Amino acid sequence: MSATAGQAQSSLAERLGIKPSQVVQEIGYDDDCDEELRSSIEEVSENELVDEDYDDVVDVVLLWWRDDDGDLFDALSDALTTLADGGHIWLLTPKAGRDGHVEPSDIGEAAQTAGLSQTSSISAAREWSGTRLVTPKARR
Repeated sequence: MSATAGQAQSSLAERLGIKPSQVVQEIGYDDDCDEELRSSIEEVSENELVDEDYDDVVDVVLLWWRDDDGDLFDALSDALTTLADGGHIWLLTPKAGRDGHVEPSDIGEAAQTAGLSQTSSISAAREWSGTRLVTPKARR
């Protein structure tokens, strides 16, 4: 890998605020997930991604979600069970116009019902948008 490719790859994870030694749990992985983003997160965090069976505390949850995956509120509630105080969830959904796109209003409603606040949205990868969700400070 060239230095430029390495810098571009690590910047993907850095845009998500991933830091060295963080434990990142990945939920909803499928063959449509962005491998470059996944590799970038492992490179920057210096850890392999852990899956949904991991039962220790995690710093970040990476939740890949498509419109037909089921109940988003349930998925967000489940993701909170291993999240450390001060941790956050990156909800990754297909961009508008792509199969499985989730409407922002649906994300906002499910997040609010799960007790989460939306802090930012970014283009996380070529096909994926990212929505950063946190627990409100009063609940931490």
